[in-house]
Amino acid sequence: MKCQVSDLIRILRPIPDASHTRDRETSPPNSACFPSTRIEIIRRIVAWADSTLLRNTHVLWLYGFVGCGKSAIALAIALKFERRKRLVGSFFFFRNTGDRSRMTRFATTLACQLAAAIPEVAPFIKKAVKEEPGLLQSSLVAQLRRLVYEPFKAAAKRARLLKMFLLKGPFLIVIDGLDECEDRKDLVAFIDDMLEFFKKHPLVPLRFFITSRVEQHIQGHLKNDQVRLENLINHCSWDDINTFMQTCFEAEKKRNPVINAYIQKHGDWPTKKDRDQLVDHIGGSFIFASALFRYIVDPTDHQSTPMDRLPHTLNMSPGLDTLYLRTLSRSQDLPHFSNIISTFALLFEPLPIVGIAELLGIESYEVIRVLVNLQAIIHIPGTDDLPVTMCHTSLRDFLTTESRSRCFFAPPSFHIYLTNRCRDIKKEQRSGTAATLYIVGHFEKHLQMLDAAYAHILANSQDFPYFSDIISTIIFLWEPLSIVGIADLLGMEASDVSRVMTSLRALIDSPGINKGEPVIIRCTSLRDFLTSKTRSGTFFVSPSYHLKLSYHCFSFNFERQLNNIPSSPVTDYSEQRCRYHWVQFLKTNSEQSILNEPKQLFHLPSQNLSYHLFSFIHVFLWLFGDDSDHSPQQVWYGLSKCIESLALALECDPAPDRWLQKMFISLGFRPHFVAKHVCRSKIHQEHATALQRDVGRLGKAIREKCGSSLSESSSIPGTGRFTSGLWLPNWTPMKAYRDD
Repeated sequence: MKCQVSDLIRILRPIPDASHTRDRETSPPNSACFPSTRIEIIRRIVAWADSTLLRNTHVLWLYGFVGCGKSAIALAIALKFERRKRLVGSFFFFRNTGDRSRMTRFATTLACQLAAAIPEVAPFIKKAVKEEPGLLQSSLVAQLRRLVYEPFKAAAKRARLLKMFLLKGPFLIVIDGLDECEDRKDLVAFIDDMLEFFKKHPLVPLRFFITSRVEQHIQGHLKNDQVRLENLINHCSWDDINTFMQTCFEAEKKRNPVINAYIQKHGDWPTKKDRDQLVDHIGGSFIFASALFRYIVDPTDHQSTPMDRLPHTLNMSPGLDTLYLRTLSRSQDLPHFSNIISTFALLFEPLPIVGIAELLGIESYEVIRVLVNLQAIIHIPGTDDLPVTMCHTSLRDFLTTESRSRCFFAPPSFHIYLTNRCRDIKKEQRSGTAATLYIVGHFEKHLQMLDAAYAHILANSQDFPYFSDIISTIIFLWEPLSIVGIADLLGMEASDVSRVMTSLRALIDSPGINKGEPVIIRCTSLRDFLTSKTRSGTFFVSPSYHLKLSYHCFSFNFERQLNNIPSSPVTDYSEQRCRYHWVQFLKTNSEQSILNEPKQLFHLPSQNLSYHLFSFIHVFLWLFGDDSDHSPQQVWYGLSKCIESLALALECDPAPDRWLQKMFISLGFRPHFVAKHVCRSKIHQEHATALQRDVGRLGKAIREKCGSSLSESSSIPGTGRFTSGLWLPNWTPMKAYRDD
């Protein structure tokens, strides 16, 4: 039989530290019932588990608030039934501890424990694995059925087990901290399938004792007539807390010379009145009682004595938040405090002191220096290679809730820093260290947390002026520009850009407003996040923004030519990348939006010269550019838009000759392709005639405004021919018309 169990352990790979027998110092929760406490609730649970009545429920759910002692009671029940040889499995969930916070190996772990407790079960489990090669990759429900429920049901018919059940009572599985499980979907599936199994097989001599906080996804499935409910709040007695505190203080008196010296001069401490007040203040929370006691007698606090700290505890709000705030404040001014606490809160699995130091790139003594002051709320092991753990998971809830932890908040954005550190350590190709082993198992999880981190940082910056334009520009620039370059391109103050850059320093490297170095995106995945609407939501940067960047490049370049602005990185960029942004816009937009979107996007004054010229040139580029292929209707409509834009440009400028004489090639417009493409376009004769009339009106308007200032080569004769070596080849709209 032992050989079969060994084989199953090798095949099923159970979690070694998930049961009640684990080392609680290194695998929390580290809680046990204090002697002579919890007697009544334990008696009630034992009576339920001992009952052989057919009508008795198979499941008991013990629920209660944070720190009221659920895990301690679960341990007490597991130990009691282990001694009676009726415990067949136990699983203590604990958040952020790898597999112990998931359902991935839940069934296989229980199956191995079951086989070890009842050897008769092992052959049935082994048979199931052999007959179904894919069982260990199947669903949680399938694994529980084939590896736990059905093997137990089959073995329970054997004479030895049947006799034990009739003489001593049913067998028991203890599940603690179900609310600590992160796989909510599988958790619900486990509950529903377990209840369905017992409904179909009411005579199976197996009981489940489950503890958890009251979470909606658990409560909604366990509150029914198949489950016995026990609210631990109804069993948290004043006497139990009093016994605990009195025993703890008596033990401390024997080993603390400061307290002994005080008692010799002032009499007993704490007085009965003080202790009664403290017990009243604690209420029914054992975790609060334990944390308060550690705070009062904290040997690392050399600024005050236990006698000084006891009155302070009476001013702490019931619950742990005040205690957490007061304790954390002792180390908050030390170097690396924020990074150490945020790492401690956001790790997916506890690390030893040397692992935390390696992950953060600091010395071990710097980690110890911060953590040694926090021993009222964390467990520091005796050696540097064992993991540092929380006294209670409520500390993580506190640190990751900004409204509660305030200046000690561990923001989701810190996952970005941790991800970058993990990536750096991977590049160094270290091996065998605590940090590298952690990275192997959890690097992908930190990557998955980046979306929440990005959203958190962006949300704190989104109210700054021009935030959307600035972040969109940085994402879509072909090559990075400096703060001043971005400001010049967008037509805003450099201080506006600098303000946004400062708020996004966790994501973007910005050299400062007075330096010409480019702004660099630190996290390359930020671009993927912002350009995916399903991931970024309200922060989504649409590809249509390329149109706005193309316009800004055109406008800046146009103004540079008119006003002889000296060359700079942004002038080079605007000249070289205007067409690039236009092409990117074309790739991601429909033909209709290409013609209509400029009016919807810019929200510029209606008499803006550069806007009208931009509209003319880029619609013309779209119509007659390389690989263009448009229907006659589209060509006619597009040319109408071109002529309309050029007419509006003439209306809003009293001296159009200053830009009519400019080479459009220098504005990103290359007309050499027109002769190749425009004459192939077919439009109806009446459309061509109408366009011819409009071009004639444009010619007349240009002659009236420019007079003789245009060179002969740029003239537009009265025939309606729109000719200019500087603008377009010798062409009229009638050339776009051709009989089939």
